[in-house]
Amino acid sequence: MLRRLGSAHASLNAFGPWLVTPDEFGAPETQRLQTRLNGEVMQDAVLADMIFPIARLIEYCSTFTPLSPGDVIVTGTPGGVGNKRDPQVFMKPGDTVEIEIDGIGILRNSIADEAVAA
Repeated sequence: MLRRLGSAHASLNAFGPWLVTPDEFGAPETQRLQTRLNGEVMQDAVLADMIFPIARLIEYCSTFTPLSPGDVIVTGTPGGVGNKRDPQVFMKPGDTVEIEIDGIGILRNSIADEAVAA
């Protein structure tokens, strides 16, 4: 059974450019996450700034679902989200969003219109 919480949606869960193992990644708390929209930095934080440490998130999630090697836990996002900015910033078709995490790489996606059901 798949359990989704918060803002995790089936059409919004892109992963990549690849997944790495803990021995390849290093100490998570020292890694930086940065999100850019059309080249402009929108979010920039180290993982140590998360409200809950990664170990605590894993512990909590394991209380309501079994976890196996390869499982991915989707968490919240650092400050800088578009609807909290003044003026607000929203992605639109044609935009490019890049998410970079030290030790992993850059995930780059183009924004497209939602498909219209026929």
